[in-house]
Amino acid sequence: MPQQKSLYHFEPEKGWINDPNGLCRFKGRYHAFFQYNPYSLHWDTMHWGHAVSDDLLHWEELPIALYPDMPYDDGLGCFSGSALVEGDILYLMYTSVSKDMGQTQSLVVSDGTHFEKYAGNPVIRTNPLDPSNRDFRDPKIFRWGTEYRMVCGTGVDGLASILLYGSVDLIHWEYMGPIFQSHDHGPVAECPDLYPADGRWILMFSRMTGFRTGQFILGDFDGSRFTAESFQLPEKGRNFYAPQTFYDSSVNSDAGRRILIGWMPHYAPLPADAVRNGAFTIPREVHVREGRICLEPIREAMPMLADLPMTAETAGAAKKPSARILSDGDIREIFHADGTCETYYESEAQA
Repeated sequence: MPQQKSLYHFEPEKGWINDPNGLCRFKGRYHAFFQYNPYSLHWDTMHWGHAVSDDLLHWEELPIALYPDMPYDDGLGCFSGSALVEGDILYLMYTSVSKDMGQTQSLVVSDGTHFEKYAGNPVIRTNPLDPSNRDFRDPKIFRWGTEYRMVCGTGVDGLASILLYGSVDLIHWEYMGPIFQSHDHGPVAECPDLYPADGRWILMFSRMTGFRTGQFILGDFDGSRFTAESFQLPEKGRNFYAPQTFYDSSVNSDAGRRILIGWMPHYAPLPADAVRNGAFTIPREVHVREGRICLEPIREAMPMLADLPMTAETAGAAKKPSARILSDGDIREIFHADGTCETYYESEAQA
């Protein structure tokens, strides 16, 4: 029997998928780009796949948005990045990986269908902490007043760092310094994101080593410095990495909502008949309540949740009040009343 696709968790028709990229709402639809290898079930030279949705649950896969077709991405291709919506223009910033220059940051201008790489790419050519550009990636851009800010992940000699940049035009970027550095979270702080939620700021990144998962830091940001208050792990699941967020103002709310989508990697061997590898989580809404970062399923997904059955395997999780589960094919996502969640593949949990 052919490998079955999930109903509500985005998966490509074929090939390998990893990090969600360029999440946004643009021209009335939700857009999700993603790290993509259309030629294999394994990671290799990266493209940007592209999908759109009207409700964040049912996705239509579109043609590939970015190919590794320029000298500055002729190595391992188009690594992760983000999107910024300015009226009818969609800007994408991504890490371009070349054989000669290493990892640099490049800009794309789009109308949502056509994607034009900026003629002056790369717009950031050198890692200020490591001129070899070995690990310098995953730019996340956002507006700050009349200017722009960007965080980018790196790591040198085991010191994971998140770098802050500023710009007035998305082309010329000024390095503003590191806003996070640590020897305790792996060699590189991958897929950083910095965003507001309920009046606070959250700095988020992914840890490459050990228990690979998203790291969340609650704090405050003044445009040039991030002041950390507490490390938190609202996502407990093993199959969760490289989350990215975007702001959605389309709901009936004065404040809109901050939506997060993560990548669900497989760690166990795939079935012999597999044609795709990897999926996105159900989108979550991010909130801060009484000093806790809370991840909750988007309201559109609430009708699909069921009470968590009490079994030997779920007894520990069910000790928390009001645990509910979303089941979609092989995927399980458990959401607890305290704002924590657990994401996994049922087949891997039973292996």
